[in-house]
Order: sequence, then structure tokens, then C-alpha cells
Amino acid sequence: MKFMGRTGVFVCAVWLLASLTSAYASDKDKLKSSVKIQETVEKSAISSQKKIDKISDATERMLTEYKLILRQYDALHGYNNQVQKIVNGQQQELDSMEFQLTEIDTTNQGVIPLMSRMVETMKKFIELDVPFLPKERSKRINELTELLDRADVTVSEKYRRIMEAYQVEMEYGRTIEAYTGDLKKDGNTRSVDFLRIGRVALMYQTLDKKETAAWDQQAKSWQILTEEYRKPVSEGLKIAKKQSPPNLIKLPISAPEKL
Repeated sequence: MKFMGRTGVFVCAVWLLASLTSAYASDKDKLKSSVKIQETVEKSAISSQKKIDKISDATERMLTEYKLILRQYDALHGYNNQVQKIVNGQQQELDSMEFQLTEIDTTNQGVIPLMSRMVETMKKFIELDVPFLPKERSKRINELTELLDRADVTVSEKYRRIMEAYQVEMEYGRTIEAYTGDLKKDGNTRSVDFLRIGRVALMYQTLDKKETAAWDQQAKSWQILTEEYRKPVSEGLKIAKKQSPPNLIKLPISAPEKL
């Protein structure tokens, strides 16, 4: 019985060991299965996290682009408003210029004939005036006449040049001048020294000082002066050339005509 009892115990132990081994194997398989599941879950979680990170980065980029677009929109909106103001201002200037051009056309209809009359009046005045600087003054009139016909010169520039010529003519009336020029007399031409005192006196003296004459505006001719005027005219020439200080001199001055 003892032997049988030991055998039974042994059998029981073997059976228990087999059961434990079988249970261990089963648990091991379950553990492996759990580990695989865990690994699968972790891989899935990693993959999901990567997708989430990508979506998050994409969302962040889109948000940044959206903010940038908003700033660009605000900037463009402000720029467009400013440009519109400029365009409106330019349109107003164009409207004003068109109006002014219309006014200029109307003004030109009166100004252009006026300028032509001004040049013609100056020409006649010079022809009737004391005959000093004939070439210079005649050239000025010819230039103004040609200027009036030029299309590349503005009306304002033409008017300015005419007024400038009038100013020069006005200056002749309150200045004295000495210059050397050619004198045509009795079919001969010779160089003489001219002395102009405003517009009230015009005289000449030959370079050798042997002949002195004054212009007679009423007779429209040169009148030979006596010897007493030779020295005063010579002195007047020096004063006009600033070779002598101003001084009182005796010169033949025509009496003013009655109007």
C-alpha cells in the first residue's frame, strides 16, 4: 500500500507538473500574443501620431499662410485705396487742364493777334526813332517776326520775348552809350564813334576827330557841328565808355516837339 501510495503520489505529481507545463505553455502563447498585440498597437499609435504630426504641421502652415494672406489683403486694400485717391486726383487735374486748355485757346485768339500788333508797332517805332544801333534793333525785330510763326515755341515764350524787346527799347531812353559803327553818307561808308544820350541826342565823331555831327530828327539828316562841339563830344564819348568820370558837358540837344 505504501508503494502504491507513493506511485499515486508520483503520478499525481507528474500530472500536476504536466498540467503546470501545459498551463505555462498556454500562458506563454497568450503572452506572446499580447506582446504582438501591444507591438501592433504601438506601431499603429506611432503611425497615427505621425499622421497627427503631419496634419498639425499642415494646419500650422495653412494658418501661417492664411495670416500672411490677410496681411497682404490689408496691404493691397490700403494700396488700392491710395491708388484710387491718386487716380481721382489725376482725373481732377486732367479736367482742370482740359478747362485751362479751352481757356487758353480762347485767350490765344486774342493774344496772338495782339503780339503781332506789338511787333509791328515796335518796327514802326524804330523806323521813326533816332537811328542808333540800326543793325541790332532791326535784327531783333526780324527775330521776333520769325518767332511768331514758329509752332515749336509756346505763346507764353513768344510773349516773354516780345516784352523783353520792349524792355530793351525802354532802357535806351534812360541810358547813354558809345559805340563804333559804320556810317553811310554821300555814297561812302566809314567807321565813326557814335554817342547816344537817351533818345534826345545822337552824335558821331570821326576816328581822327576832324568831323563831328549830330542827328536832326526833324530833318532826318546829319548836321555837321562847329568846332566848339568837338571837345565836348569827345569828352562825352569817354564818359559813356567809362574812361572818364561823369561831368557836365555842352552838347547840341534838340528842343522837345509840341504834341
